[in-house]
Amino acid sequence: MCGIAGIISTDSSQVSLPQLSRMAVALSHRGPDGEGFWIHDEGLCGFAHRRLSILDKTPKAAQPLHYMHYIIMLNGEIYNYLELKEYLIKKGYTFFTEGDTEIIPAAFDHWGKDCLHQFDGMFAFVLYDKNTHELFIARDRFGEKPFYYILEKKQECIFDNFIFASEMKAFWAIGYPKEFDVERLLPYLVLGKITGFADKKNTFYKNIFSLPQGHSMTIQLKSHRLEIEKWYQPTITKISQDKEETLLIKEFYSLLETSVNRRLRSHVNTGNSLSGGIDSATIAAMIHNMKSPGAFWKNICFTASFPGFEKDELEKSKEVATFLDIQQEILYPSENDWAENFDTLMYHQEEPLQSSSVLTQFLVYRKAKEHNIRVILDGQGADEILGGYTKYTRWFLQDLWRNNKTLFHLEKQQLSKNRFLEKWDMRDYLTATFPKTIVAAYNISQKRKLKSSGFIHPELMEEFLEKDLSLQKIPIGFSEQLTESSFHSGLDELLRYADRNSMANSLEVRLPFLNHAFVEFIFSMPDNFKIRNGYTKWMLRQAMKNKLPEKIIWAKGKTGYEPPQENWMKSKMIQDMVMSARKKLVDHKILNKAIMHQNIMAKSAHAPENFDWRFLCAATLLK
Repeated sequence: MCGIAGIISTDSSQVSLPQLSRMAVALSHRGPDGEGFWIHDEGLCGFAHRRLSILDKTPKAAQPLHYMHYIIMLNGEIYNYLELKEYLIKKGYTFFTEGDTEIIPAAFDHWGKDCLHQFDGMFAFVLYDKNTHELFIARDRFGEKPFYYILEKKQECIFDNFIFASEMKAFWAIGYPKEFDVERLLPYLVLGKITGFADKKNTFYKNIFSLPQGHSMTIQLKSHRLEIEKWYQPTITKISQDKEETLLIKEFYSLLETSVNRRLRSHVNTGNSLSGGIDSATIAAMIHNMKSPGAFWKNICFTASFPGFEKDELEKSKEVATFLDIQQEILYPSENDWAENFDTLMYHQEEPLQSSSVLTQFLVYRKAKEHNIRVILDGQGADEILGGYTKYTRWFLQDLWRNNKTLFHLEKQQLSKNRFLEKWDMRDYLTATFPKTIVAAYNISQKRKLKSSGFIHPELMEEFLEKDLSLQKIPIGFSEQLTESSFHSGLDELLRYADRNSMANSLEVRLPFLNHAFVEFIFSMPDNFKIRNGYTKWMLRQAMKNKLPEKIIWAKGKTGYEPPQENWMKSKMIQDMVMSARKKLVDHKILNKAIMHQNIMAKSAHAPENFDWRFLCAATLLK
């Protein structure tokens, strides 16, 4: 886990140690344990690396790492490096470290670009081949690790300058401008939209791009020609309804257990994040049930609590911690933490946030760091792949209404009883009956909302209307929605939060639910393995029988990772911050002056019209 950066240019004077050093300093929080540089003999290319030592803490594993005729920089982890190392040794390769980085050039030498399919991991890496003068760059399947770049083109696919980094602040450190992209700013301010755009390369800023998850890039160093391609497409083979359920549940558990086991591989202290839900509890339970979770597992978990808040999950998390005999460290975030840490949070996040839940996560990871934990396992991804959010139950029922009305009535009644169905009204019946028509109407209404917003400054709105806003196509049906959330947009937003919050605290976060073999197995299951008998995540609940308390397994209702944001926003301290943010956005001709005379709207974390939260995020990013 590290920070990587680099410059490729037709002008060798641009590839200098001072420039690379400034980029490395900007990424120092991602790698406080070491620093390394490499510059091409002809000055065509330069690498900068900041190291967070997780596997093989010795100097021989420092990066940029030279292996055979390759030079490699890795941000992330290859969890199955031991299995790959064993295989590659049999093929004649020799290794000199106890870490995972040198596995990549050896695997590339053996399999070529297809090596990516061999990796179980989270990664963004840059590999230079001295023999072919090519750079091969790749990002992991789900986008756990970031890769940003600036491309100054000579002509299509050929560039003068290519600058890359793990975070955008490395670009600003060497003088590139920080300028909002109106095509991202307005949909965020008006609709709260962060992901779901047709062009996944664009970011919140002009001229800064992101390599999409599951994509790779090849650069010819001599000709400065660049090519991007998608390397990951999920392999999903639908499993028959007739297959014995007990065997499928056993396979489900085995795949997840393997994922957890691999993500415990570490040479530094490791702990777990624990809420009151089944996702993080499952990870803790699996570790508890292992014969040997490893010497670096410290049997400690970290929980955020909000006393008096109706959605506080402390009691549930305590029950899990007691049941598993795991040390629990509790923190109590407040509006004071918001005021004290918000600027730091936004500095590290770089792009807008959906809610103050992200601040809670930041504080949990900081608490882990204070206890000398360097790796933490977390539960992100489970809701997207297993249909855990209550919004998914509506799409599930819409499918049943079209295909099995008898089962529809039974599931609707049970989901309502178990508090997994927030509402069901005439619009749902219409969507179920005329899905394409309703989705098209929704798209039109979204664009109409954008164009008719009353608080956007006219000059900015005029600039926006000159653009051709291209929203991603909204999928129809339960399975399609899960696919969209997991592989295209939705999960990628949460992964950005987790990466920046962990790296801000020089901490590595690992996500066992995102092992690709496990995810593909889940997507091969019929829908009723995800929602059944009025419960979401049905298969997970079945797999964890007798391994967690019953009230955790069969808990009713979905409690999001949510702080009391509405209460916090009523405090004078936060309201002063909001008014200051409004003024800054007015001064920058983003909002109309009239907004200064409107009352502040205190909203809960996931409320749809969370305008003042968005104003605060956008204004802070202007700094």
